[in-house]
Amino acid sequence: MRIIVVGKEGQVARALAERARAHGAQVVLVGRPKLDLADPSGIEDALIETGGDVIVNAAAYTAVDQAESDPELAEAINGIGAGVVAGAATAMNVPVIHLSTDYVFDGTSDRPYREDDPVSPLGAYGASKLLGEEAVAAEAENHVILRTAWVYSPFGKNFVKTMLRLAADREELGVVGDQYGSPTSALDIADGIFAVSRNLLEKPEDRGLRGLFHMTGTGFASWAEFATEIFALSARFGGPSAKVRPIATADYPTPARRPANSRLDCRKLKEAHEVVLPPWRSSLEPCVKRLIEEARKEVAR
Repeated sequence: MRIIVVGKEGQVARALAERARAHGAQVVLVGRPKLDLADPSGIEDALIETGGDVIVNAAAYTAVDQAESDPELAEAINGIGAGVVAGAATAMNVPVIHLSTDYVFDGTSDRPYREDDPVSPLGAYGASKLLGEEAVAAEAENHVILRTAWVYSPFGKNFVKTMLRLAADREELGVVGDQYGSPTSALDIADGIFAVSRNLLEKPEDRGLRGLFHMTGTGFASWAEFATEIFALSARFGGPSAKVRPIATADYPTPARRPANSRLDCRKLKEAHEVVLPPWRSSLEPCVKRLIEEARKEVAR
């Protein structure tokens, strides 16, 4: 199985590359300058030249707050560019897997969101990702859209790495305690994508495998609870730790509004693809341990 991954530096792209051997797959990362989602003109040629059995679009404009002042670029990458990738998949006669987000919802529901719940993004980032979902569905019948949330990993920028960095200099941190979601390991997302890819290739006529699905770590937490678990694990492994002081969203204003409820119902993915991501706490432990060990090696150099 040869998978073309759009994106080189993102968390999921790097996780797919790292997990490829374990799944007996070949992963080819394609990104700038060869392929730039903000420049649709060269996307199809770059993908056709690369060639593969499945295309995974793991690239995105993810600067949530910055998108409020630069909505056109977010829309170009997350919306228009995503549609062009899906169109290329159709031209190549291969399935496309597209990653989306909990930010397509406004977070006012009192239960985890299902795939068929009404969407209502609160900001430019969510709106651009919703545009991408619509474009992918329109351009490629053979598609899977995976909405995920609260992604972390040993790679790039994410909440886990930020908390560990801040704890190195502070004894106490104020962390939002009234937003809830599912912390999700990019490595677990990668494992899920490999499983979905195999299903798509082995059952090309099964329409139930196509469409929109939610895929997050199992279980829910607030950002403050997430941070508390990060520091407990870090302390166990000899890393930095801090006391967490839960604060209200109103006490931490940001340019973009965040959904208070980012919980996603993932039962449809389980029923169709037999994919269930692990409990978020069990996946967080090896990530924190790895980051502490890598930091220790860096200091020793």
